Amino acid sequence: MKTKLTRNLESTLYQYCYEQGAYVVEEVSMPDKKGIVDTLSYQQLPNGEVEWRCYELKVTKSDFHSKAKLSFIGNYNYFVLPQKLYEEVQDEIPTHIGVMIYRAFDKKAIDLAPQTLRTPGFLTIAKKAQYQDLQVEEKPLTAHFVASLFREVDKAKRVEKGLQLYSDDQLYKEMRKRAKKGYDIYKPNHNVYDRFVDDMQSDAVTALQEELDARNAEYQELKLQLQALQQPDLEDKI
Repeated sequence: MKTKLTRNLESTLYQYCYEQGAYVVEEVSMPDKKGIVDTLSYQQLPNGEVEWRCYELKVTKSDFHSKAKLSFIGNYNYFVLPQKLYEEVQDEIPTHIGVMIYRAFDKKAIDLAPQTLRTPGFLTIAKKAQYQDLQVEEKPLTAHFVASLFREVDKAKRVEKGLQLYSDDQLYKEMRKRAKKGYDIYKPNHNVYDRFVDDMQSDAVTALQEELDARNAEYQELKLQLQALQQPDLEDKI
């Protein structure tokens, strides 16, 4: 589970890469069992060559010292760290690995911004990465990059379409599955069925009330029209 700080680093880095004109995607598995890089960017240079950059995001010292493999296989490779963590681990960072420092915008800066800020903070380069040859074959790396992009597009489309992707049978099976996890008769608000039924009943009552109000308004209008038609007859009799 990603922490809020990790998500903030991730979204800020994504925007940074986007503004640099690079294609970027998170959590890309590397060829040749080189691990999974947190963020990978692909940028085509004016001379037609491609530049690959790998970013590893760390928010705590224990996270920095994790035994998980660091997938620094790109032409340029960076740690993305909060300022405090960088001060604690800077002596442990290899010479050829760069460092980008994340700083969150303070509330005053957000309030004074002329327009809505696109990121929760900003990045500065504390240490430039040194160029290295790509550590894996470029063709399989490109394939992995494209596969990760497809994963994100597919995820976005699923979110956009929501439950339309699932048949009634699939939804029913999922509700049955969740029901088996426990039904608390003393806390109906915790039970998905009770909440669903309550919402449906509330929606039905609201819909019926709206229909009744509309019909009543229509009846009153017809009544006024009828009275207007009958008014000349009354005047003639008088």
